[in-house]
Amino acid sequence: MDVQSAALIGAGIAVLSGIGAGVGIGIVSGKTVESIARQPDAAGKFTSIFFIGVAMSEATAIYGLVVSLLLLFR
Repeated sequence: MDVQSAALIGAGIAVLSGIGAGVGIGIVSGKTVESIARQPDAAGKFTSIFFIGVAMSEATAIYGLVVSLLLLFR
């Protein structure tokens, strides 16, 4: 296996981090809706925590994208 093939395989694996981010965002969204349904008065607090969780999860996908682009266009 040459270096170019290994870089392409590595880029494909790095892009798969988007799956984990999608699952994480789904879990955070579901739990936020569940929390708001139980305590509607605290919806503002839950929403701000929700956006922090989504940002952290999305950062994982962006890091995977950056790594894959670095492997492809080095």
